[in-house]
Amino acid sequence: MPAKFPGFPKQGLTFLQELKENNDRDWFAPRKEVFDTCVKAPMVALVEAVNAELATFAPEYLTEPSKAIYRIYRDTRFSHDKTPYKTHIAANLHKQGADKHAAAGYYFSVGDKEIEIAAGVYMPGPEELLRLRQHISGNFAEFSKLAADKAVTKLVGSLKGDSLARPPKGFSPEDPALEWIKRKQWYYFYTDLDLNLALTPKLLREIVKRLKAMAPMVAFFNRGLGRSGKSRDFLD
Repeated sequence: MPAKFPGFPKQGLTFLQELKENNDRDWFAPRKEVFDTCVKAPMVALVEAVNAELATFAPEYLTEPSKAIYRIYRDTRFSHDKTPYKTHIAANLHKQGADKHAAAGYYFSVGDKEIEIAAGVYMPGPEELLRLRQHISGNFAEFSKLAADKAVTKLVGSLKGDSLARPPKGFSPEDPALEWIKRKQWYYFYTDLDLNLALTPKLLREIVKRLKAMAPMVAFFNRGLGRSGKSRDFLD
């Protein structure tokens, strides 16, 4: 049976938009029930529905909603921005059998302004960064074909990520893969869906369609990363 998701209630998006303008505990506390029922509960349902679809093409990424969904509370300890709440609700689907932060993964969120869908490697640790660069260099033909796939780029755009100005230590300036090896992260990040789509069952289809398109590249990265590492989750 196909997975079903009814969409977020309009009150959920309104809550996130109003939270943007009233980001403090005095406003949030008496409205926490609205958050729980109109934002968090629909996100749990969405993750469950996405999981049902993932079972057909990336079963190793099935993630319990309680482990996938980020807390609404911001970590303000090291931030100049001391507002206590995020104005989006997000989920990270991580690979089973690997450390939560040590494999390429999938991410999606619904916020006060946009829907975000992402996948790839966002902040790998030094060991993982070296492994990925070696993997791309040693399998450049395969990587190039995946990165140039027009069906994928039409859905989510091209691979993004910050780069070094110079070749990393241990890699030849003549390496055909140099421009990709200089990257410090490799990820797709898509934000062009109409926010009102979150109010409809179509949101599930649009998210899954993009996760499925990004799956071959996620699998490529994970072959290079293996089972250990210190990569961090997307964005949150």
